[in-house]
Amino acid sequence: MKLALQTIASGVFGLALFAVTLFWPAGTFDYWQAWVFIAVFMATTIVPSFYLAVKDPAALQRRLKGGPTAETRIVQKIVIWAITVSAFAAFVLSALDHRFGWSSVPTAVVVLGNVVVAVGLVLAQAVVFQNSFAGASIRVEDQQPLVSTGLYGLVRHPMYFGAVVMMFGTPLALGSYWALLVSIASIPIFGVRIADEEKMLRTELDGYDEYAQKVHYRLLPYVW
Repeated sequence: MKLALQTIASGVFGLALFAVTLFWPAGTFDYWQAWVFIAVFMATTIVPSFYLAVKDPAALQRRLKGGPTAETRIVQKIVIWAITVSAFAAFVLSALDHRFGWSSVPTAVVVLGNVVVAVGLVLAQAVVFQNSFAGASIRVEDQQPLVSTGLYGLVRHPMYFGAVVMMFGTPLALGSYWALLVSIASIPIFGVRIADEEKMLRTELDGYDEYAQKVHYRLLPYVW
């Protein structure tokens, strides 16, 4: 029951955050792209969260414990702050773009952006179903197994891949071409997070070196 309430509270907080970062800078609630984006985002995150609350509450607990304060490594604290600021910047810039009409994004592109957002979020959620130790913060727990199949057989950090996909779809879903610049600028931040995380995994997670030799790509297949 407590976990379900935490999930509901997280959803309510997310809605409030979207309202502040999207509708306030847009200067209006007449921003249909934002409403559709919020609906897609909530549907692809809340539903899996309630499923985890029933089937794998420990995995959901790990997902709810995120943010800079949850990280134990200084580099990761800085990275999470940078990712958070980038996300806020993309939302606010998209809303300002809507307000002042800097971009002219066709409805078909907005729909495509929402599809990309949904795909990215579904991929990120699928990682949790496959690896219940995939939390929101970086840590290796006692008796944590090494997962090397499924999505982990394609890239070593499939959750971040899903996040990057989602980030590229978000500006389009919100009707902004300019905010895409923020998404592009955010990619190196994930590179820093992955590089530091792998230092820890090679030291603390048994078999990770062998796994890295088998799965060569960290984030993007055939790229890096």
